[in-house]
Amino acid sequence: MIVFRKIPAVAAILGLGALAEPVAALTIEYLPDRAPALAACDVHRLAGRRADAVRCYTAVQADSADPRLQAEAARALGDPRSANQHFQAAIEQFPEDPGVRSRWAELFVETHQGNEAVKLFEESLALDSAYMPARLGLARIAAGRFDDKARAWAEEVLAAESRNIGAELLLARMSLEENALAEAEERLERAESIAERDGWTPLEIHALRASLDLLRGVTQSAWTARAPELNPGYGDIYATPAHFYVITRRYREAIELLQKAVDLEPDLYSAHAELGINLLRENRVAEARQHLELAYRGDPYSAPVVNTLRLIDSFDNFIESSEPASASSGGIVLKLHRDEDPILRPYVLDLVRDSIEAFAERYEFELAQPVVVELYPEHDDFAVRTSGLPGIGLLGVTFGYVVAMDSPSGRADNDFHWGTTLWHEMAHVFTLEATDHLVPRWFSEGVSVFEEWATGPLPGRQIPLNVLGVIREGRALPIAELDGGFIRPTYPNQIIVSYMQAGLACQFIADRWGQGGLVRMLRRFAAGDTTVTAIETALELSPEDFDRDFEQFVTREFGALFAQWDSWNEQREQMLAAAAAEDWPAVLSAADTVVAAYPDYVAEDSAWLGKARALQALEQRDEAMAALLEYRARGGHDVRALTRLASWLADSGRRPEAIEVLRDLLMVTPLNQQVHADLGDWLLDEGEADAALTEYQAYLAMNPHDQAAAHYRLATAYRELGEPSLTREHLLYALEIAPSYREAQQLLLEIIP
Repeated sequence: MIVFRKIPAVAAILGLGALAEPVAALTIEYLPDRAPALAACDVHRLAGRRADAVRCYTAVQADSADPRLQAEAARALGDPRSANQHFQAAIEQFPEDPGVRSRWAELFVETHQGNEAVKLFEESLALDSAYMPARLGLARIAAGRFDDKARAWAEEVLAAESRNIGAELLLARMSLEENALAEAEERLERAESIAERDGWTPLEIHALRASLDLLRGVTQSAWTARAPELNPGYGDIYATPAHFYVITRRYREAIELLQKAVDLEPDLYSAHAELGINLLRENRVAEARQHLELAYRGDPYSAPVVNTLRLIDSFDNFIESSEPASASSGGIVLKLHRDEDPILRPYVLDLVRDSIEAFAERYEFELAQPVVVELYPEHDDFAVRTSGLPGIGLLGVTFGYVVAMDSPSGRADNDFHWGTTLWHEMAHVFTLEATDHLVPRWFSEGVSVFEEWATGPLPGRQIPLNVLGVIREGRALPIAELDGGFIRPTYPNQIIVSYMQAGLACQFIADRWGQGGLVRMLRRFAAGDTTVTAIETALELSPEDFDRDFEQFVTREFGALFAQWDSWNEQREQMLAAAAAEDWPAVLSAADTVVAAYPDYVAEDSAWLGKARALQALEQRDEAMAALLEYRARGGHDVRALTRLASWLADSGRRPEAIEVLRDLLMVTPLNQQVHADLGDWLLDEGEADAALTEYQAYLAMNPHDQAAAHYRLATAYRELGEPSLTREHLLYALEIAPSYREAQQLLLEIIP
């Protein structure tokens, strides 16, 4: 597991001393009360006259007796240790000045300590609730976290100060992130008017206008050419638009822009960090390391940089295997941890191969490059691979031709159906690459969720109850606004609600227009259409009519359940209470009512499980088995329940069905030794020696306690496959471990000529 380097408090880290080559990133200060001495230095800095700026800030730090000015000068010089000391002195000397705390908070922002910055901004507002720089600071942090509070706070700033250019630019940036391009343009026009009247530099405006052009498909923006006239070393003119490529998953284009940014401004360490992380997303590991190491030398306080470098170091623990290109595939590359590769590789490879074949046919698109699939045993390692930080709640992520996800050992069995996650991510490979990453978030996620339900290894439509509750309340977003539910949610769980709504929208399209409707939508997105124009062109329907018809579709699918929502939940609660009291007749009565109203509900408190448990307790095994078969057919995957079902089926002489149940279990618990052993035994009995061999090899790779029996099992499979030398080899291994192993002795005698 990666050891994550924690970023301690500023007062602690700054005790390490200043950087060997102190350099500060260009921060444009929109402060009307900026001290004249600092403002004079800012002029040099904004114009790209770095040497003049350094001399100016150095003189302010040396000559001023005001610790507030000394702190700001040190911060501008890239000396956070000295800046921190001066801010501490300023707090003691000016304890009632809200500006001191607000400016100190900015130092915490720059050293990647948002939580500490929030505390200082809040302390500033406690001193003066009308101090808008602190309110705007909170809004910027919230916007960086895609927190919907950001917009409200920025609007509060504008309500108090209608000519606050910082708030206008923040709202413009947020509108661009939400693809509200017309609103963003209006904000930028207002910001430009304020800048012209009040004398602010338009550098950030140019960068955001270039971003707006980019999102409209104009890659050679005239605004990009204007920036060098003001500052020939302004790397953010490329790095800012690159951000919008990144959040729309256009990583290759982002790499091109970020490379231009660091070429223009070699010590723009934030761009080096983003460039390194995006190169890693393209599996360009050596180049990624180079830029991340540069970023670390210039900004050692960045947790994503530190963590990602440590992750790259851990790649030595992974085994890479590959499969060449085929008719529908550009090839497959697997990267699995060395402890899990011998166990998981055949199952991962089969599923990836099957998904490529299925999606190539369903979406009429062939992959041009190898797909790289990485599985991480430690969830935090996968999280760092995704965002540079531990703690994210995702299961998998796709960067185009690169898929990264938790391995089965990264999650508890019943919480993680890894096969479905991988199927979901492989669908993303197709929707992203078929559109050159132009597909909107809702459609890509919707196709992946729909394919989970329609073609994935887990049958049935899995929708959490809390999501159904939100849909029942009529809180689904209009289709034209559905991307917003992923980007900046406005209520808890809205992201998962958006996933499920997108999946249902794609099911609705497939039901009404067939698979061709989804293919036509995908092609329209590849052509650069928006959601509105894609629906109008591919489906010949207005977005408003789509929303109306989709609502009718949802009513058809769930109307019966919604009509008895409260009573259904009450019956489910009664069933659970009866099960706790072991009142099995009451459990059966309630369970029958619950499954009749909504049979597709197969969560951990599913009525199918309650019914099977009650029937087992009442010694009605055949009926219990029937309940579990129905549960499995609808996508239930509780490990204990399916293990019990497989055993019952085998005992009842239904060995082929039992085998299929154990194969299902491999999509949930592939590191379970007993599943592999039993499945291998049953497959061998059914004459499927090749498949049995795979299970026995996985079983042995898991280092079972009874090594002799593991080798004996392999010997029996090799014998059926006509491999006498391998049969003998494993029998000898078994007898070396257990010399008196009679079955092994007997089989050895049988194969000796």
